[in-house]
Amino acid sequence: MVPASVPEPADPADLREPSIMGSQREAADRRARLAALRRSYARSALLETDVAADPMVQFDAWFDEAVEAGLTEPNAMVLGTVAADGTPSARTVLLKAVDPRGFVLYTNHRSRKGQEMLAVPRASLVFPWFEIDRQVVVVGQVETVPRRESEQYFASRPHDSQLGAWASEQSAVLPDRGHLEARFAELAEQYPPGSVVPTPPHWGGFRVLPETVELWQGRTSRLHDRLRYRRPTPDEAAPSSGWVIERLAP
Repeated sequence: MVPASVPEPADPADLREPSIMGSQREAADRRARLAALRRSYARSALLETDVAADPMVQFDAWFDEAVEAGLTEPNAMVLGTVAADGTPSARTVLLKAVDPRGFVLYTNHRSRKGQEMLAVPRASLVFPWFEIDRQVVVVGQVETVPRRESEQYFASRPHDSQLGAWASEQSAVLPDRGHLEARFAELAEQYPPGSVVPTPPHWGGFRVLPETVELWQGRTSRLHDRLRYRRPTPDEAAPSSGWVIERLAP
């Protein structure tokens, strides 16, 4: 008697649910699209002979060009800080002042970024000006802005923004959004439009004092231009500007 043939076991891949297989294909397509996202940069060049000797002067020039180009919030910058245990964090904030001393932002000192800058007074700033193929990266020490300067700036803010600074216990866990809105409503009743809203004692400015300032200009073939300003080392001859300019590989 001829034994009946035994069918080969099915391929486990053939037994998968169609929805699972579809999801896997979509994920693979998404990964492929992500890997293929790129563009060429051919807008401009960045040469040592074209930049100012002082990085703050050069930043002002580039910032003006970003404003003239119509960028959305050219003063938006990614602030990087670090906790006492070495845990890094980053978020987008707004530059509110810049002068020869450095870059100023204002925030709640009890927030995560505020607490981290008070505990470890070092930070980085990134200005991502994608539309004009440029980026500025700043690294330096952090100092608190004098109270009088913070109060002057706070007085210039819109009324609702002043109330928001009081209403939000920034970075604290909330039970729900209603809690925040109820607190804002209480403050709006306490300080109606036209009234003077005092500066919260836990709110103020931080100034990042640049130690290095890097300019990045996108170029073709990924051969981007990177120029970094830094302070000279003790064994280097100090330029009259007080800054060394060096080119970095892209």
